[in-house]
Amino acid sequence: MMKRIVVGIKRVVDYNVRIRVKPDGSGVVLDGVKMSVNPFDEIALEEAIRIKERGLAEEVVVASVGPADCQAQLRTCLAMGADRALHVHSDTPTEPLTTARILLKLIEREQPFLVLLGKQAIDDDNGQTGQMLAALWQRPQATFASKIALADGKAQVTREVDAGLETLEVDLPAVVTADLRLNEPRYVKLPEIMKAKKKPLETLSAESLGITPRVHLRAVRVLAPPQRQKGMRVENAAELVAALKEKGLLAS
Repeated sequence: MMKRIVVGIKRVVDYNVRIRVKPDGSGVVLDGVKMSVNPFDEIALEEAIRIKERGLAEEVVVASVGPADCQAQLRTCLAMGADRALHVHSDTPTEPLTTARILLKLIEREQPFLVLLGKQAIDDDNGQTGQMLAALWQRPQATFASKIALADGKAQVTREVDAGLETLEVDLPAVVTADLRLNEPRYVKLPEIMKAKKKPLETLSAESLGITPRVHLRAVRVLAPPQRQKGMRVENAAELVAALKEKGLLAS
């Protein structure tokens, strides 16, 4: 059996873009906005490629669920070094549980020994897909990974917790989600972009996998954060204390 890694990625608004809320409060403005691979997913893909470069995997398959425009981000992943791409077309916004169910169908088809995802997407910040996928797959999970070591059919994962670092050892196959400090993704060069155009990208529908995407959550209203108030300068500590008391932020 081929030693394969599956990496799940999501198309999101680029992290450098300043988010603007629609005037009617129904969502954020997406028209003409730069879209990119979710940064944590990009880190997960980089780790998969590095594992393959160390000779511990034979193939890296990247998968995404979303509209037709997702193929641009999948091509970017192929340029980074993924071998194949799977695009599950869905114009219905997918929630974590639906995405996890779709990824499970792809896993059953591809039979990977490791599944890597970002710890969360920067658009909705749910941070649930990896955990739900592991539960549905009935395989171990290790989340928020800052280091991954593979040996003897096991993965040793170091993760950051409030008290410091925690190291877990899980049997493979397993689901691992990537944290910010796991690695720094490589810069994609033009020759790799050209080569990526010839790499296989397969398009499927959610329905062909036996999944019908449904929306269970509805955003009632989207609001921009309040504007930051203008600050004030004080000459000494006494003026600071007086100003705080005046604003009711400090007891008399």
